[in-house]
Amino acid sequence: MKRKFGDRANWRRVTQRQFKSRYVSSEKFTGYVTMYSIYDLKDPLWKTYGGHTFRIADKGYTWLQYYPKGAHYVVTAMFDDQGEIVEWYIDVCKIQGVTDQGVPWFDDLYLDIVVLKNGEVFLLDEDELDDALTRGYITVRDYDMAMETAREVLHAIREHRFPYFSMSLEHYRTGFVLNDVLRPGGNHDTV
Repeated sequence: MKRKFGDRANWRRVTQRQFKSRYVSSEKFTGYVTMYSIYDLKDPLWKTYGGHTFRIADKGYTWLQYYPKGAHYVVTAMFDDQGEIVEWYIDVCKIQGVTDQGVPWFDDLYLDIVVLKNGEVFLLDEDELDDALTRGYITVRDYDMAMETAREVLHAIREHRFPYFSMSLEHYRTGFVLNDVLRPGGNHDTV
């Protein structure tokens, strides 16, 4: 299981970036919202889903990431250099936390869900989850939690009850995360 940090400080592909993090507490959302802006990088990052290839990281791209308090998933909304959504990437995770410096993190549980802007949905890396269980990297409880979390998220998406699509579009459009960085124990904002 890999711990992933919102600031992606060790991502060597990106050579110039900006990271902002803020804690939000409201009826719509409670947790951390981060913004990762890519100013320069060695090579663009491309991913293929359903026979179509998409550029998900390049100069001028911005990723908004949502760490909902108490949830076993993290949502990343990836915007291109024209401000258009490329995809939403949902990482299933065991736990979330935040560093003393205010950087959110999560322990990745292998399963991922990708939602393209045309509405296509892909469940990824079930083989990696199975392999992690077989090799003893995760417990049966972790495995079951990952599968149940993926089922719940997929159901919410199908039922049009997954709020992060519209929330991320609104936050990007309004520059929600561009305000000052807020640290734990600091001021809290509403969505």
